[in-house]
Amino acid sequence: MSTIQEEIRRRRTFAIISHPDAGKTTLTEKLLLYGGAISMAGAVKGKKSARHAVSDWMEIEKQRGISVTSSVMQFEYQGACINILDTPGHQDFSEDTYRTLMAADAAIMVIDASKGVENQTRKLFKVCVMRHIPIFTFINKMDREARNPFDLLEQIERELGIKTYAVNWPIGCGKEFRGVFDLETRHILSFEATGGAHTVSKTEVSPDDPSLADLIGKQNHAQLAEDIELLDGASEDFNLNAIQAGELSPVFFGSALTNFGVEPFLKRFLELTPPPLPRLANGTEVSPFDDAFSAFVFKIQANMNKAHRDRVTFLRICSGKFERDMEVYHVQGNKKMRLSQPQMMMAENREIVDEAYAGDIIGVFDPGLFSIGDTICAANRKVCFEGIPTFAPEHFARVRHKDTMKRKQFVKGVMQIAQEGAIQIFHEPDMGMEEVIVGVVGVLQFEVFEHRMRTEYNVEIIREPLSYQYIRWIGGDVEHPTHLTISSDTKVVQDFKDQYLLLFTSEWNIRWALERNEGLELLDFSKN
Repeated sequence: MSTIQEEIRRRRTFAIISHPDAGKTTLTEKLLLYGGAISMAGAVKGKKSARHAVSDWMEIEKQRGISVTSSVMQFEYQGACINILDTPGHQDFSEDTYRTLMAADAAIMVIDASKGVENQTRKLFKVCVMRHIPIFTFINKMDREARNPFDLLEQIERELGIKTYAVNWPIGCGKEFRGVFDLETRHILSFEATGGAHTVSKTEVSPDDPSLADLIGKQNHAQLAEDIELLDGASEDFNLNAIQAGELSPVFFGSALTNFGVEPFLKRFLELTPPPLPRLANGTEVSPFDDAFSAFVFKIQANMNKAHRDRVTFLRICSGKFERDMEVYHVQGNKKMRLSQPQMMMAENREIVDEAYAGDIIGVFDPGLFSIGDTICAANRKVCFEGIPTFAPEHFARVRHKDTMKRKQFVKGVMQIAQEGAIQIFHEPDMGMEEVIVGVVGVLQFEVFEHRMRTEYNVEIIREPLSYQYIRWIGGDVEHPTHLTISSDTKVVQDFKDQYLLLFTSEWNIRWALERNEGLELLDFSKN
């Protein structure tokens, strides 16, 4: 086996998804602790910094205690090279999560043990199913009062439509949480929290050990014996093929906050997850073990380094090996280029790398050449990966700058944030950028947009809410979109790629436009 193949086989690239407050970012931190990537949970590198999650690097994330943008982190653990994609849990930023899932080969679904499956979990799960990627479930917060674990598994199967396989089983919950029973080794791991450090005190015993009742309590001992009997008789059989096809979800119980079950979860997860998966390009599969380098853009982030006002494009490497200063071909730009400063990520901290392999996520400096969904490949090879859809926003506002002297900064800020996919911008045909219509999936995105315009571009904006509720891309046989027969409260706009769209105030107006314009098609999303 070649060195390149060995490197690719040891890659694991996965996203962590959850409903807000289920503990996703905390679990991410603990995985980084075990990999030695950080030395203290909640630690962020910087002068006099308070303790914030390292994956929450934006100032507004630290202020609000939420993730509003995806983070990329790489570390080594027991011979595996791991790329973690930490995603926003808040539904207002679900489109960023969707794009990030396009770059993942597996997903960890974090569920709150007391709340079970929640709305955002359902939405993100559907995206994983669309990708047919393995889904691992970590039922978190067992150190608090929790629902019956059998009820939790039943809810996952009923509401998400995926079978479950319990890898371990909790012993008690809340103050009575005493550890987990491993169904494969048939041993009990009894844990004691050690104040958030990345090591835990643990005792491994057999269910038949006479001292077990004293260790976990008589009531827990009796309940565990009953649970084991039920699990042995009624649970799904282990099936690796079903797991890797996304049809069976291995379930782990634990507590990220206190480290209960985190390391056993990481070890088993790495055993069960596949190396990088093939990707579709030009209707055919591109194998990660193909010698020729190829990658696609799934994320763009401006101003990661405020001192340099830079813009970083994130590439998911799909095949072969990338080498610093190699000549590559940008398919959409139809030009050759050299990517001279490829970087590996730890949230906003970066280091230059000389090589990277299929499965890795690298960042490259971008002067404004790339868009989300673009393909970059070896100069002697022409492939084009499938685009990443842009979904219709649901909230709209007219935006302009307060200070007329800051038009240049306003245009730059609006364009850069829109190119990241954090917002969508539209303008009326033949109108300039003095004012724009901003569309977002969730209203919290407006707040983040205003904050970033003020702090990153030094521009105060005026935002006027609009009553539009629906937007559709214009398709079909339409010669002049500006000449369509539409109602007075429907507006024709263009996006920053000059595609024509219609803004509607109601579904009735959508039907009215379709009925009165022969050949008109209205699309819910546009592929980049």
